[in-house]
Amino acid sequence: MSSVEASGESVVVRAEKIGGIDSTSIELDAGVTALSGRNATNRTSFLQAIMAALGSDRASLKGDAERGRVEMDIGGRTYTRTLARKNGTLAFGGEPYLDQSQLADLFAFLLESNEARRAVVRDDDLRELILRPVDVGEIEATIERLQAEKREIDEELSKLSAVERERGSLEEERARLEHELESAEEALEAAREALSEEETETGSDRFDRLRETRTDLEDVTFDLDTERASVESLEAEREDVREELSELSVESDDIDEVAREIERLRGRKRELDETVSQLQTVIQFNEDMVEAEYPELLDSDDGPVTDQLLADREVSCWTCGSTVETDRIEETLSSLRDLRREKVERRNGVSSELDSLTEERAEYRQRREERDRLERTLSDIEDELADRRARIDDLEARRESLRSTVEELETEIETDEDETLDAQKSLTRHEVERDRLRRELDAIDEDLAEIEDRLATQEDLEERREEITEELETQRTRIERLEREAIGAFNEHMETVLGLLEYANLERIWIERLATGEEATFELHVTRSTESGTTYEDSVAHLSESEREVTGLIVALAGYLVHDVHEHVPFMLLDSLEALDSERIAALVEYLEQYAPYIVVALLPEDAAALDEKYTRITEI
Repeated sequence: MSSVEASGESVVVRAEKIGGIDSTSIELDAGVTALSGRNATNRTSFLQAIMAALGSDRASLKGDAERGRVEMDIGGRTYTRTLARKNGTLAFGGEPYLDQSQLADLFAFLLESNEARRAVVRDDDLRELILRPVDVGEIEATIERLQAEKREIDEELSKLSAVERERGSLEEERARLEHELESAEEALEAAREALSEEETETGSDRFDRLRETRTDLEDVTFDLDTERASVESLEAEREDVREELSELSVESDDIDEVAREIERLRGRKRELDETVSQLQTVIQFNEDMVEAEYPELLDSDDGPVTDQLLADREVSCWTCGSTVETDRIEETLSSLRDLRREKVERRNGVSSELDSLTEERAEYRQRREERDRLERTLSDIEDELADRRARIDDLEARRESLRSTVEELETEIETDEDETLDAQKSLTRHEVERDRLRRELDAIDEDLAEIEDRLATQEDLEERREEITEELETQRTRIERLEREAIGAFNEHMETVLGLLEYANLERIWIERLATGEEATFELHVTRSTESGTTYEDSVAHLSESEREVTGLIVALAGYLVHDVHEHVPFMLLDSLEALDSERIAALVEYLEQYAPYIVVALLPEDAAALDEKYTRITEI
């Protein structure tokens, strides 16, 4: 889709067999263009042609045509839309300006049957109308994903907090061991000097073997104690994990059933959304065709005689080409409107049930994720316990072998002088103590290095957690923020427009957001004043036709602004403003001019004459 600059760029629209148009080509300048003419002069048909080229399906074929076509030159490109009658329905093709037209249909294409314009008259749900383009399911999926990532980060940060405390203890232990090592090395040096005085040449080899064997025995004993302590710690941790697992139960059948029900409801909601959209398209298409080709069906105010004439009149159906009576058209439209209201109510019920099930599924998922994590942890503990017990068995066998060797060597040198033996034993003890202290220091240094590596990720994790928290807040409040922005936009613009149009004794029309739990509704209020200046709240049902039309248009403008519709489509189309007098139409059009690059409005000649002279007027289509 091309971006269109509003300053000075013209748009050319060519239409064939659309509505009541046989063939036309019209150039539209940026700003306001007024289509001036009486009823049945193809003004609405031309607006439908623009809508079709932009991507809407709310257009109709000429009654005697099987195919139609619209082209629009805009932003240096040409967009096309084709219409063809197939099996009693219209098929659309081509490459229009928009891939999806929902935003434009709701808030930019403001013909008489536009849903936003009719919302006040029909007492529709204004909140649902404003939020309809928002993908609530996508928001919920994003929240679930962010919550899962946040839980993982919280778990890791909790571990890092314990690691940081462990680092302090290790640093204190390291300082103590360094002091002990210094003392041990001094004692070892003294033992060496004593042995050199006592050791004989013939016994030196035997003493060396004994010293080395005892050193090995001390090493094995140290490793064995370390492994046993690790086993005790792992067994305690295993019991804790088992206890947590016993308290955590997740029924897979329940979560599967909830998931299936969610998918079913989502499918049902999509079906209802499509049905409501199609029904609205059909309703608007038929209403627009009645206004464009048979306006007398809408404007008959001549009493019983005229009613009888119209009731007996037969017209050509613009969809299938067959001949039908006029009263059948009105009956069909009434039935379609009732069906649409029924489908909207069903869709709202499905949405509420879907919200409840989505929350239930999120709880199931969180518990299942926790259970899976605990089971993985338990499996890792069992594997490590098996490895360490096997290591203990090997170390115990090794220790017994070394003990036997030490006993044999000590027996061999019992005949040596006692002083030499004592000196050798002393030297061995000091060497073993020194080596033990060195091993413990090396182990602490390795633990500290590993801790520093883990703590290096803490800052990044905290930053990411903050980002997730902010994003969660944004997602959770996105709908509420959109609601408040829409209400603020409506109230602000409604106040300004009422000031411009100067309705007698109408002080204010505004929307109030009412929240009950997690549900919110929009309530429309009307305030009037008496001749004495006293204000009172009136009923929306008491609004005049002109006041209702203006209110509906401002509802559409609020949606247009909140959803940034101008970024998607540069047009705003207006039709059927006869309920307003000429001066008010002129003031309203001038006010809307600032919000859309191109505004095309269909007006009666006397209403078009009231517009500013700078606006383009088109009288032939």
